[in-house]
Amino acid sequence: MRRRTTELGLLVLAAVITAAAYALASLGKSATLPANLVPLLVVILGLLAVAHLAVRRLAPAADAVLLPCAGLLNGIGYVFIARLNPHLSGLQATWTALAVAAFVGTLLVVRRARDLERYRYSFMLLGIGLLLMPLLPVLGENINGARLWVRFGSLTFQPGELAKIAVSVFFASYLVERSELLADIGHGHLPSLRVLGPVLLAWGVSLLVMTAERDLGSSLLFFALFISMLWVATDRPAYLAIGAGLFAVGSLFAYRAFAHVRIRVTIWINPWPHAANIGYQLLQGLFALGSGGFGGSGLGLGTPNVIPAAATDFIFAAIGEELGLLGTAAIVVAFLVMVGVGLRIALRADNPFEKLLAAGLTTILGLQSFIIIGGVLRLLPLTGITLPFVSYGGSSLLANYILLALLLRISNDNAERHQRAAAEEARVAEETRIGAA
Repeated sequence: MRRRTTELGLLVLAAVITAAAYALASLGKSATLPANLVPLLVVILGLLAVAHLAVRRLAPAADAVLLPCAGLLNGIGYVFIARLNPHLSGLQATWTALAVAAFVGTLLVVRRARDLERYRYSFMLLGIGLLLMPLLPVLGENINGARLWVRFGSLTFQPGELAKIAVSVFFASYLVERSELLADIGHGHLPSLRVLGPVLLAWGVSLLVMTAERDLGSSLLFFALFISMLWVATDRPAYLAIGAGLFAVGSLFAYRAFAHVRIRVTIWINPWPHAANIGYQLLQGLFALGSGGFGGSGLGLGTPNVIPAAATDFIFAAIGEELGLLGTAAIVVAFLVMVGVGLRIALRADNPFEKLLAAGLTTILGLQSFIIIGGVLRLLPLTGITLPFVSYGGSSLLANYILLALLLRISNDNAERHQRAAAEEARVAEETRIGAA
Protein backbone atom coordinates (compact mmCIF):
# COMPACT_ATOMS: atom_id res chain seq x y z
CA MET A 1 0.00 0.00 0.00
CA ARG A 2 3.03 2.29 -0.10
CA ARG A 3 2.07 3.43 -3.60
CA ARG A 4 -1.40 4.44 -2.48
CA THR A 5 0.02 6.42 0.46
CA THR A 6 2.32 8.25 -1.94
CA GLU A 7 -0.59 8.89 -4.27
CA LEU A 8 -2.73 10.27 -1.45
CA GLY A 9 -0.01 12.69 -0.39
CA LEU A 10 0.48 13.93 -3.95
CA LEU A 11 -3.28 14.36 -4.39
CA VAL A 12 -3.51 16.48 -1.24
CA LEU A 13 -0.64 18.60 -2.56
CA ALA A 14 -2.44 19.01 -5.92
CA ALA A 15 -5.62 20.08 -4.12
CA VAL A 16 -3.75 22.63 -1.99
CA ILE A 17 -2.01 24.08 -5.06
CA THR A 18 -5.32 24.37 -6.89
CA ALA A 19 -7.08 26.07 -3.97
CA ALA A 20 -4.14 28.46 -3.46
CA ALA A 21 -4.10 29.35 -7.15
CA TYR A 22 -7.87 29.97 -7.08
CA ALA A 23 -7.51 32.28 -4.08
CA LEU A 24 -4.60 34.19 -5.67
CA ALA A 25 -6.53 34.63 -8.92
CA SER A 26 -9.44 36.14 -7.02
CA LEU A 27 -7.14 38.38 -4.97
CA GLY A 28 -5.43 39.62 -8.11
CA LYS A 29 -8.74 40.42 -9.75
CA SER A 30 -10.80 41.89 -6.89
CA ALA A 31 -8.43 42.02 -3.85
CA THR A 32 -10.84 39.77 -1.91
CA LEU A 33 -10.88 36.08 -1.16
CA PRO A 34 -13.59 34.20 -3.09
CA ALA A 35 -16.63 33.31 -0.99
CA ASN A 36 -16.70 29.81 -2.43
CA LEU A 37 -13.06 29.00 -1.65
CA VAL A 38 -13.84 26.52 1.15
CA PRO A 39 -16.65 24.76 -0.79
CA LEU A 40 -14.32 24.58 -3.80
CA LEU A 41 -11.59 22.97 -1.73
CA VAL A 42 -14.10 20.49 -0.30
CA VAL A 43 -15.33 19.58 -3.80
CA ILE A 44 -11.79 19.21 -5.15
CA LEU A 45 -10.73 17.06 -2.23
CA GLY A 46 -13.95 15.06 -2.51
CA LEU A 47 -13.49 14.26 -6.22
CA LEU A 48 -9.83 13.41 -5.77
CA ALA A 49 -10.69 11.28 -2.73
CA VAL A 50 -13.30 9.35 -4.74
CA ALA A 51 -10.77 8.69 -7.49
CA HIS A 52 -8.11 7.70 -4.95
CA LEU A 53 -10.41 5.34 -3.07
CA ALA A 54 -11.44 3.73 -6.35
CA VAL A 55 -7.80 3.09 -7.24
CA ARG A 56 -7.02 1.88 -3.71
CA ARG A 57 -9.91 -0.60 -3.87
CA LEU A 58 -9.89 -1.64 -7.55
CA ALA A 59 -6.26 -1.21 -8.63
CA PRO A 60 -4.15 -1.19 -5.44
CA ALA A 61 -0.86 -1.98 -7.19
CA ALA A 62 -1.19 0.67 -9.92
CA ASP A 63 1.25 3.51 -10.47
CA ALA A 64 1.05 6.32 -7.89
CA VAL A 65 1.98 9.32 -10.07
CA LEU A 66 -0.52 9.38 -12.96
CA LEU A 67 -3.64 10.35 -11.00
CA PRO A 68 -1.99 13.22 -9.04
CA CYS A 69 -0.54 14.68 -12.25
CA ALA A 70 -3.95 14.55 -13.90
CA GLY A 71 -5.56 16.10 -10.82
CA LEU A 72 -3.03 18.94 -10.79
CA LEU A 73 -3.48 19.69 -14.51
CA ASN A 74 -7.25 19.52 -14.14
CA GLY A 75 -7.15 21.86 -11.14
CA ILE A 76 -4.88 24.47 -12.76
CA GLY A 77 -7.04 24.33 -15.88
CA TYR A 78 -10.15 24.93 -13.79
CA VAL A 79 -8.58 27.96 -12.08
CA PHE A 80 -7.87 29.59 -15.43
CA ILE A 81 -11.24 28.67 -16.90
CA ALA A 82 -12.92 30.30 -13.88
CA ARG A 83 -10.62 33.30 -14.33
CA LEU A 84 -11.53 33.62 -18.02
CA ASN A 85 -15.21 32.67 -18.05
CA PRO A 86 -17.16 32.08 -14.80
CA HIS A 87 -20.03 30.48 -16.73
CA LEU A 88 -17.74 27.86 -18.27
CA SER A 89 -16.22 27.12 -14.86
CA GLY A 90 -19.54 25.76 -13.60
CA LEU A 91 -19.86 23.52 -16.64
CA GLN A 92 -16.25 22.38 -16.28
CA ALA A 93 -16.86 21.46 -12.63
CA THR A 94 -19.85 19.36 -13.67
CA TRP A 95 -17.86 17.66 -16.42
CA THR A 96 -15.03 16.98 -13.98
CA ALA A 97 -17.43 15.19 -11.66
CA LEU A 98 -18.76 13.14 -14.59
CA ALA A 99 -15.21 12.39 -15.73
CA VAL A 100 -14.25 11.10 -12.28
CA ALA A 101 -17.39 8.95 -12.36
CA ALA A 102 -16.31 7.60 -15.76
CA PHE A 103 -12.85 6.95 -14.30
CA VAL A 104 -14.33 4.91 -11.45
CA GLY A 105 -16.75 3.16 -13.83
CA THR A 106 -13.91 2.12 -16.13
CA LEU A 107 -12.00 0.58 -13.23
CA LEU A 108 -15.17 -1.23 -12.14
CA VAL A 109 -16.05 -2.61 -15.58
CA VAL A 110 -12.56 -3.38 -16.92
CA ARG A 111 -11.20 -5.75 -14.29
CA ARG A 112 -8.49 -7.10 -16.64
CA ALA A 113 -7.15 -5.00 -19.50
CA ARG A 114 -6.40 -8.03 -21.66
CA ASP A 115 -10.12 -8.92 -21.69
CA LEU A 116 -10.62 -6.00 -24.08
CA GLU A 117 -8.62 -7.88 -26.71
CA ARG A 118 -11.55 -10.20 -27.40
CA TYR A 119 -13.77 -7.32 -28.56
CA ARG A 120 -11.46 -5.92 -31.23
CA TYR A 121 -14.04 -5.62 -34.01
CA SER A 122 -16.67 -4.26 -31.64
CA PHE A 123 -14.24 -1.48 -30.74
CA MET A 124 -13.48 -0.92 -34.43
CA LEU A 125 -17.18 -0.48 -35.21
CA LEU A 126 -17.65 1.69 -32.11
CA GLY A 127 -14.76 3.94 -33.10
CA ILE A 128 -15.99 4.32 -36.68
CA GLY A 129 -19.54 4.95 -35.46
CA LEU A 130 -18.38 7.67 -33.07
CA LEU A 131 -16.41 9.31 -35.86
CA LEU A 132 -19.39 9.19 -38.23
CA MET A 133 -21.87 10.55 -35.70
CA PRO A 134 -21.17 14.29 -36.28
CA LEU A 135 -21.94 13.83 -40.00
CA LEU A 136 -25.52 12.80 -39.26
CA PRO A 137 -27.96 15.47 -40.50
CA VAL A 138 -29.98 15.76 -37.29
CA LEU A 139 -27.43 15.21 -34.54
CA GLY A 140 -24.33 16.73 -36.11
CA GLU A 141 -23.51 20.38 -35.54
CA ASN A 142 -21.04 22.68 -37.28
CA ILE A 143 -19.12 25.04 -34.98
CA ASN A 144 -16.43 27.43 -36.23
CA GLY A 145 -16.25 25.64 -39.57
CA ALA A 146 -15.66 22.17 -38.13
CA ARG A 147 -18.33 19.49 -37.88
CA LEU A 148 -17.13 17.65 -34.79
CA TRP A 149 -20.03 17.92 -32.38
CA VAL A 150 -23.36 16.21 -31.82
CA ARG A 151 -26.18 17.86 -29.94
CA PHE A 152 -28.68 16.12 -27.66
CA GLY A 153 -31.04 18.88 -26.54
CA SER A 154 -28.87 21.40 -24.68
CA LEU A 155 -25.91 18.99 -24.43
CA THR A 156 -23.10 19.31 -26.99
CA PHE A 157 -20.62 16.47 -27.19
CA GLN A 158 -17.54 15.63 -29.30
CA PRO A 159 -17.62 11.86 -29.93
CA GLY A 160 -14.22 11.82 -31.64
CA GLU A 161 -12.60 12.12 -28.20
CA LEU A 162 -13.94 8.70 -27.22
CA ALA A 163 -13.29 7.29 -30.70
CA LYS A 164 -9.53 7.60 -30.22
CA ILE A 165 -9.66 5.20 -27.26
CA ALA A 166 -11.84 2.67 -29.12
CA VAL A 167 -9.54 2.78 -32.14
CA SER A 168 -6.50 2.31 -29.89
CA VAL A 169 -7.99 -0.87 -28.42
CA PHE A 170 -8.71 -2.22 -31.90
CA PHE A 171 -5.26 -1.37 -33.24
CA ALA A 172 -3.57 -2.96 -30.21
CA SER A 173 -5.58 -6.18 -30.48
CA TYR A 174 -5.23 -6.60 -34.23
CA LEU A 175 -1.58 -5.61 -34.46
CA VAL A 176 -0.58 -8.03 -31.69
CA GLU A 177 -2.15 -10.92 -33.60
CA ARG A 178 -0.67 -9.91 -36.96
CA SER A 179 2.65 -8.45 -35.82
CA GLU A 180 4.77 -11.25 -37.33
CA LEU A 181 3.07 -11.00 -40.71
CA LEU A 182 3.26 -7.21 -40.68
CA ALA A 183 6.97 -7.40 -39.84
CA ASP A 184 7.63 -9.09 -43.19
CA ILE A 185 8.13 -5.63 -44.67
CA GLY A 186 11.65 -5.78 -43.33
CA HIS A 187 12.43 -8.86 -45.45
CA GLY A 188 11.91 -7.30 -48.84
CA HIS A 189 8.16 -7.50 -49.43
CA LEU A 190 4.94 -5.93 -48.23
CA PRO A 191 2.32 -7.72 -46.11
CA SER A 192 -0.72 -8.95 -48.00
CA LEU A 193 -3.82 -6.81 -48.32
CA ARG A 194 -5.71 -9.47 -46.38
CA VAL A 195 -3.45 -8.84 -43.38
CA LEU A 196 -3.50 -5.05 -43.61
CA GLY A 197 -7.14 -4.76 -44.71
CA PRO A 198 -9.01 -4.26 -41.40
CA VAL A 199 -6.38 -1.87 -40.04
CA LEU A 200 -6.30 0.16 -43.24
CA LEU A 201 -10.10 0.23 -43.26
CA ALA A 202 -10.32 1.64 -39.74
CA TRP A 203 -7.49 4.09 -40.39
CA GLY A 204 -8.82 5.17 -43.80
CA VAL A 205 -12.35 5.72 -42.52
CA SER A 206 -11.08 7.72 -39.56
CA LEU A 207 -9.04 10.00 -41.83
CA LEU A 208 -11.88 10.32 -44.32
CA VAL A 209 -14.34 11.28 -41.63
CA MET A 210 -11.92 13.72 -40.03
CA THR A 211 -11.29 15.35 -43.41
CA ALA A 212 -15.03 15.59 -44.05
CA GLU A 213 -15.44 17.18 -40.64
CA ARG A 214 -12.69 19.73 -41.38
CA ASP A 215 -10.61 18.69 -38.37
CA LEU A 216 -7.10 17.99 -39.53
CA GLY A 217 -5.74 18.15 -35.99
CA SER A 218 -7.58 14.96 -35.09
CA SER A 219 -6.61 13.48 -38.46
CA LEU A 220 -2.96 14.03 -37.60
CA LEU A 221 -3.52 12.48 -34.17
CA PHE A 222 -5.16 9.35 -35.57
CA PHE A 223 -2.56 8.98 -38.31
CA ALA A 224 0.36 9.32 -35.89
CA LEU A 225 -1.32 6.86 -33.51
CA PHE A 226 -1.65 4.31 -36.30
CA ILE A 227 1.96 4.64 -37.46
CA SER A 228 3.47 4.66 -33.95
CA MET A 229 1.53 1.56 -32.86
CA LEU A 230 2.45 -0.21 -36.10
CA TRP A 231 6.11 0.60 -35.48
CA VAL A 232 5.96 -0.58 -31.85
CA ALA A 233 4.21 -3.81 -32.87
CA THR A 234 6.63 -4.72 -35.66
CA ASP A 235 9.88 -2.96 -34.67
CA ARG A 236 10.32 -2.04 -38.35
CA PRO A 237 11.54 1.56 -38.97
CA ALA A 238 10.37 1.17 -42.58
CA TYR A 239 6.84 1.92 -41.38
CA LEU A 240 8.02 5.28 -40.02
CA ALA A 241 9.46 6.13 -43.44
CA ILE A 242 6.24 5.04 -45.18
CA GLY A 243 4.23 7.05 -42.67
CA ALA A 244 6.33 10.17 -43.26
CA GLY A 245 5.77 9.83 -47.01
CA LEU A 246 2.03 9.35 -46.62
CA PHE A 247 1.88 12.29 -44.25
CA ALA A 248 3.69 14.52 -46.77
CA VAL A 249 1.29 13.49 -49.55
CA GLY A 250 -1.75 13.96 -47.32
CA SER A 251 -0.54 17.36 -46.13
CA LEU A 252 -0.03 18.55 -49.70
CA PHE A 253 -3.50 17.34 -50.66
CA ALA A 254 -5.10 19.02 -47.64
CA TYR A 255 -3.25 22.27 -48.34
CA ARG A 256 -4.53 22.38 -51.92
CA ALA A 257 -8.03 21.10 -51.21
CA PHE A 258 -9.08 23.08 -48.13
CA ALA A 259 -8.96 26.84 -47.70
CA HIS A 260 -8.86 26.67 -43.91
CA VAL A 261 -5.67 24.57 -44.09
CA ARG A 262 -4.03 27.17 -46.32
CA ILE A 263 -5.07 29.88 -43.85
CA ARG A 264 -3.50 28.05 -40.92
CA VAL A 265 -0.28 27.42 -42.82
CA THR A 266 -0.17 31.08 -43.89
CA ILE A 267 -0.47 32.44 -40.35
CA TRP A 268 1.94 29.79 -39.10
CA ILE A 269 4.63 30.93 -41.53
CA ASN A 270 4.05 34.67 -41.10
CA PRO A 271 1.11 35.95 -39.03
CA TRP A 272 2.18 39.61 -38.94
CA PRO A 273 0.58 40.78 -42.24
CA HIS A 274 -2.72 39.34 -40.93
CA ALA A 275 -2.58 40.78 -37.40
CA ALA A 276 -6.01 42.42 -37.69
CA ASN A 277 -7.89 39.32 -38.89
CA ILE A 278 -6.83 35.69 -39.32
CA GLY A 279 -3.55 36.09 -37.43
CA TYR A 280 -5.05 37.97 -34.48
CA GLN A 281 -5.54 34.95 -32.19
CA LEU A 282 -2.07 33.52 -32.71
CA LEU A 283 -0.35 36.90 -32.24
CA GLN A 284 -2.31 37.69 -29.07
CA GLY A 285 -1.22 34.35 -27.71
CA LEU A 286 2.41 35.13 -28.51
CA PHE A 287 2.07 38.59 -26.94
CA ALA A 288 0.65 36.96 -23.80
CA LEU A 289 3.53 34.51 -23.56
CA GLY A 290 6.05 37.31 -24.14
CA SER A 291 4.54 39.62 -21.56
CA GLY A 292 4.52 36.82 -18.99
CA GLY A 293 8.30 36.62 -19.00
CA PHE A 294 10.00 34.34 -16.52
CA GLY A 295 7.68 34.58 -13.52
CA GLY A 296 4.44 35.88 -15.07
CA SER A 297 2.31 38.89 -14.30
CA GLY A 298 0.62 37.09 -11.41
CA LEU A 299 -2.67 35.24 -11.15
CA GLY A 300 -5.54 37.59 -11.90
CA LEU A 301 -3.23 40.42 -13.01
CA GLY A 302 -2.90 39.66 -16.72
CA THR A 303 -5.27 40.27 -19.63
CA PRO A 304 -5.73 36.81 -21.20
CA ASN A 305 -9.35 37.62 -22.07
CA VAL A 306 -8.17 39.46 -25.20
CA ILE A 307 -7.13 36.09 -26.70
CA PRO A 308 -10.01 34.53 -28.67
CA ALA A 309 -10.97 31.06 -27.37
CA ALA A 310 -8.52 31.45 -24.49
CA ALA A 311 -10.30 28.85 -22.34
CA THR A 312 -10.10 26.17 -25.03
CA ASP A 313 -7.49 26.47 -27.79
CA PHE A 314 -5.17 28.99 -26.09
CA ILE A 315 -5.32 28.21 -22.39
CA PHE A 316 -1.58 27.47 -22.50
CA ALA A 317 -0.95 31.09 -23.55
CA ALA A 318 -3.18 32.36 -20.73
CA ILE A 319 -1.17 30.30 -18.25
CA GLY A 320 2.04 31.65 -19.75
CA GLU A 321 0.97 35.26 -19.28
CA GLU A 322 0.07 34.98 -15.61
CA LEU A 323 2.49 32.24 -14.46
CA GLY A 324 5.30 32.91 -16.92
CA LEU A 325 7.93 30.46 -18.08
CA LEU A 326 7.87 28.77 -14.68
CA GLY A 327 4.17 27.98 -14.96
CA THR A 328 4.26 26.75 -18.54
CA ALA A 329 7.37 24.68 -17.81
CA ALA A 330 5.52 23.08 -14.89
CA ILE A 331 2.64 22.16 -17.22
CA VAL A 332 5.04 20.66 -19.76
CA VAL A 333 6.91 18.75 -17.04
CA ALA A 334 3.62 17.31 -15.75
CA PHE A 335 2.81 16.01 -19.23
CA LEU A 336 6.35 14.66 -19.64
CA VAL A 337 6.02 12.81 -16.33
CA MET A 338 2.70 11.29 -17.43
CA VAL A 339 4.13 10.24 -20.80
CA GLY A 340 7.24 8.83 -19.15
CA VAL A 341 5.16 6.83 -16.67
CA GLY A 342 2.89 5.60 -19.48
CA LEU A 343 5.87 4.39 -21.50
CA ARG A 344 7.31 2.74 -18.40
CA ILE A 345 4.02 0.89 -17.93
CA ALA A 346 4.22 -0.25 -21.55
CA LEU A 347 7.83 -1.41 -21.18
CA ARG A 348 7.12 -3.38 -18.01
CA ALA A 349 3.96 -5.05 -19.33
CA ASP A 350 4.59 -8.73 -20.09
CA ASN A 351 1.35 -9.19 -22.04
CA PRO A 352 1.78 -8.06 -25.69
CA PHE A 353 -1.73 -6.57 -25.94
CA GLU A 354 -1.33 -4.60 -22.73
CA LYS A 355 2.11 -3.42 -23.83
CA LEU A 356 0.81 -2.12 -27.17
CA LEU A 357 -2.37 -0.62 -25.69
CA ALA A 358 -0.38 1.27 -23.03
CA ALA A 359 1.96 2.57 -25.73
CA GLY A 360 -0.99 3.69 -27.86
CA LEU A 361 -2.82 5.44 -25.02
CA THR A 362 0.40 7.19 -23.99
CA THR A 363 0.98 8.24 -27.60
CA ILE A 364 -2.46 9.86 -27.67
CA LEU A 365 -1.76 11.83 -24.50
CA GLY A 366 1.72 12.93 -25.54
CA LEU A 367 0.93 13.78 -29.16
CA GLN A 368 -2.23 15.70 -28.33
CA SER A 369 -0.34 17.80 -25.80
CA PHE A 370 2.53 18.41 -28.22
CA ILE A 371 0.24 19.35 -31.12
CA ILE A 372 -1.73 22.00 -29.23
CA ILE A 373 1.26 23.43 -27.32
CA GLY A 374 3.26 23.46 -30.55
CA GLY A 375 0.44 25.36 -32.25
CA VAL A 376 0.31 28.01 -29.54
CA LEU A 377 4.11 28.42 -29.65
CA ARG A 378 4.08 28.54 -33.48
CA LEU A 379 6.15 25.40 -33.81
CA LEU A 380 3.27 23.80 -35.72
CA PRO A 381 0.20 25.12 -37.54
CA LEU A 382 -2.80 25.60 -35.28
CA THR A 383 -5.12 22.59 -35.11
CA GLY A 384 -7.76 23.51 -32.53
CA ILE A 385 -7.58 20.32 -30.43
CA THR A 386 -7.74 20.60 -26.64
CA LEU A 387 -4.91 20.44 -24.12
CA PRO A 388 -5.66 17.25 -22.11
CA PHE A 389 -7.06 17.82 -18.60
CA VAL A 390 -6.40 21.59 -18.85
CA SER A 391 -8.59 23.09 -21.59
CA TYR A 392 -12.33 23.54 -21.26
CA GLY A 393 -14.20 20.61 -22.79
CA GLY A 394 -16.42 17.94 -21.29
CA SER A 395 -15.89 15.22 -23.88
CA SER A 396 -12.13 15.70 -23.66
CA LEU A 397 -12.18 15.34 -19.87
CA LEU A 398 -14.31 12.19 -20.06
CA ALA A 399 -12.06 10.57 -22.65
CA ASN A 400 -8.83 11.43 -20.86
CA TYR A 401 -10.01 10.14 -17.49
CA ILE A 402 -11.09 6.88 -19.16
CA LEU A 403 -7.66 6.74 -20.82
CA LEU A 404 -6.07 7.30 -17.42
CA ALA A 405 -8.12 4.49 -15.86
CA LEU A 406 -7.02 2.06 -18.58
CA LEU A 407 -3.36 2.92 -18.03
CA LEU A 408 -3.77 2.38 -14.28
CA ARG A 409 -5.53 -0.93 -14.92
CA ILE A 410 -2.64 -2.13 -17.10
CA SER A 411 -0.14 -0.97 -14.46
CA ASN A 412 -2.02 -2.79 -11.70
CA ASP A 413 -2.42 -6.04 -13.64
CA ASN A 414 1.25 -6.17 -14.49
CA ALA A 415 2.37 -5.31 -10.94
CA GLU A 416 0.11 -7.99 -9.44
CA ARG A 417 1.47 -10.62 -11.85
CA HIS A 418 5.02 -9.71 -10.89
CA GLN A 419 4.11 -9.86 -7.20
CA ARG A 420 2.58 -13.32 -7.62
CA ALA A 421 5.63 -14.50 -9.58
CA ALA A 422 7.98 -13.15 -6.90
CA ALA A 423 5.94 -14.80 -4.13
CA GLU A 424 6.01 -18.12 -5.99
CA GLU A 425 9.78 -17.90 -6.47
CA ALA A 426 10.21 -17.16 -2.77
CA ARG A 427 8.00 -20.12 -1.86
CA VAL A 428 9.94 -22.48 -4.11
CA ALA A 429 13.26 -21.21 -2.74
CA GLU A 430 12.03 -21.72 0.81
CA GLU A 431 10.85 -25.27 0.06
CA THR A 432 14.20 -26.03 -1.58
CA ARG A 433 16.06 -24.70 1.46
CA ILE A 434 13.97 -26.76 3.86
CA GLY A 435 14.38 -29.88 1.74
CA ALA A 436 18.14 -29.42 1.61
CA ALA A 437 18.25 -29.01 5.37
